[in-house]
Amino acid sequence: MFYLFQLTLITLITIVLSLVTTLVGIFDRFGKHAYVVNRLWTWLILRIGGISLQVEGLQHIDPKQPYIFIVNHQSNVDIPVLVQALPKFQLRWIAKKELLRMPFFGWAMWATKHVTVDRSDPQDAVKSLQRASERLAAGISLVVYPEGTRSKDGNLQKFKKGGFLLAVQTKTAVVPVTVNGSGAVLPAGAWRIRPGLIKVTVEEPISVEGFRPGNLRLLLEQARAKIASHLSRPEQTESHSPLQPGAAIVSHRAMEKANL
Repeated sequence: MFYLFQLTLITLITIVLSLVTTLVGIFDRFGKHAYVVNRLWTWLILRIGGISLQVEGLQHIDPKQPYIFIVNHQSNVDIPVLVQALPKFQLRWIAKKELLRMPFFGWAMWATKHVTVDRSDPQDAVKSLQRASERLAAGISLVVYPEGTRSKDGNLQKFKKGGFLLAVQTKTAVVPVTVNGSGAVLPAGAWRIRPGLIKVTVEEPISVEGFRPGNLRLLLEQARAKIASHLSRPEQTESHSPLQPGAAIVSHRAMEKANL
């Protein structure tokens, strides 16, 4: 019964706030005001779900500077987790263009001006690079899931080069971010959010100075090693940690994202 109430509440909040986001985004070139609504939206989702955050490493990054955040991907809940874990940043995801067709969620994505890519159209990749460059120039950071899809067992999958190529071409520092516990809170294919603690570790930025499209493998391996060094083994991931009544989410979107 509580699960049905929780799901109904999250659905209603998603419908209402996605409509608000869409209206705000009509007059918002880079979606910065719409993103403020997203912050409230994601906070409510985590709060209702009983999810708390432990964030480490924020001292390594400058909120006044845009980055390309390279993040491991275990769950749909990773999206609201990052929005809340990096509260001083405007974040945009590199996402599949098909997601824009989804009612409510897709509308909100359009309004917030995420960078969408039509993977069936090679020319669209060039246009997406331009859109990404515009976001970065406006002080907006980008989030890339280099695995391309969620890991079902919590282990790191093979990284794709798209996000790293974007970083080199735009001369934007890469920040490896490790998320632990999200796969246990909302496993792949599941709808029920389980209460628990999710840990987010932010590494020091990696400069792309000296890297070229021809030697992206070294940059990729550096970022992957940093993420792996903080990644808990699946059986060690802390999950069903019940929150005490009134426990707050640490202040420091449900779709699968794709990269370039």
